[in-house]
Amino acid sequence: MKLQSSLRQKITLGYLGYYVMALLIVALSLFTFLELRVIDNRVVLGERITALFDATLEIRRFEKNYFLYHQDTDLQESKRYAAKVIDLIEHNTADFAKLASAPRILALQNEVRAYRELMAEYARSGADDTGQSELLEAQIRKAGKGVVTIAEEMAGTERRRIRASLDRFRSILVASIVLLSLLMIAVGWALSRMVVRPLKHMDSCVEAVSGGRLDKLTTPSEDSEIIAITQAFNHMLGELELRQKMLLRSEKLASLGTMLAGVAHELNNPLSNISLSAQILLEEIEENDPERRQELLAQIEEQTERARNIVRALLDFARDKPVKREDVLLAPLIEEVILFLRGETPSDVRITSEIAADIALPADRQRLEQAFLNLIKNALEEMGGTGEIRISATRRHLSREAAVSLLDEGAKSLGKCFHGGDAVDIEIRDNGPGIPDEILPRIFDPFFTTKDVGRGMGLGLFIVYEIIEEHNGCISVESEAGRGTVFHIRLPLEHIDEENG
Repeated sequence: MKLQSSLRQKITLGYLGYYVMALLIVALSLFTFLELRVIDNRVVLGERITALFDATLEIRRFEKNYFLYHQDTDLQESKRYAAKVIDLIEHNTADFAKLASAPRILALQNEVRAYRELMAEYARSGADDTGQSELLEAQIRKAGKGVVTIAEEMAGTERRRIRASLDRFRSILVASIVLLSLLMIAVGWALSRMVVRPLKHMDSCVEAVSGGRLDKLTTPSEDSEIIAITQAFNHMLGELELRQKMLLRSEKLASLGTMLAGVAHELNNPLSNISLSAQILLEEIEENDPERRQELLAQIEEQTERARNIVRALLDFARDKPVKREDVLLAPLIEEVILFLRGETPSDVRITSEIAADIALPADRQRLEQAFLNLIKNALEEMGGTGEIRISATRRHLSREAAVSLLDEGAKSLGKCFHGGDAVDIEIRDNGPGIPDEILPRIFDPFFTTKDVGRGMGLGLFIVYEIIEEHNGCISVESEAGRGTVFHIRLPLEHIDEENG
């Protein structure tokens, strides 16, 4: 049975790695302390060896002075330093044995004693017997040289030992530091890979959600905590998507009320025509005029078809259907939206459409209809009882570089445009009071509204933005107080792969 991994286990392993490093640092510190003690002992021994070597050199110096000047003080100093050498050897025999063999140390002692006896004999012989003095002087020089040679060998050996200890200590210290550094890097990298990377992935996913994307989060690791957080986020995203659909439905119902007013007005005309034609038929039923009856029946059929089309458009708008893109002619769609809003359009407000009849784009007709309905209705509400709304569309072919930059400079732009190709730029322009600069950046925010309480939820333009982005397009607005507002919309005229586009 496979055990479920968790962040706690990985962090515990990381702590264990740092505990191991802490133990290694303690061990390294202990080793450094002991090694420094050893080096300190060797330095102390080196000081004694140096004192021994210096004493032998002093013996030779006073020896030369005595041979030159025959002063008794030089002889006494030579004897004193010889006694010091013997004393150093006797008190440090065990330590000196680390630097030279026992026979060599014994030879040094014997050489010093022999040297001291020869110096005493040379002093007793006096200067009368020249031949004897020269012989003793040669023997003294030979013995002194032997003493200095052995002391110098011991001093050299100790210096080499201290240097070797320092080199070994330095190598071990550098290797330990390098090993600890590599271990720290390895533990840090492992923790980053096992803990930080999944958390960064979660952070980027959450940031994407805050940006408006509601794609479900993928599980970046098999850790139980990460899996639980991912599942919680996915559940939250599901709830958000459900709430968004409910809000869209609420806004759609509000738009449906607007449309019903327009449809009621539009249905009156064909129904009146049908009623009038039927009354004429009833009044002239006795007359034998087939052509007249045929004309009235044709009018009834024409007006019935007109009413049927209006009701069908209303049902298409009201019906919940999955998003389905098909080629939609833009001009008839805008005309239909204007038709829906005719009942709410004041007599002094003129709505004109300048769109080529052959412009077609891949879109969900119902949702695109709702977007334009919200935009035009919003313009009607802001204009008051007089003014003009002009709707125009221009077909364009854009390079990849030009496609990412929508609209005129200074426009407030939202949405992620497609990457080049055939597109249509749509303008909805009004000459109303305009939008104040302080609220212009917030008009696409959900629930933002300047209307009185009960007159709107502030979702109209947000839904427009969602629908335009859903169609791989983008929308922007530019406005100046007192000079009207222009909404710019860019939509692709070609089908785009949603996963790659």
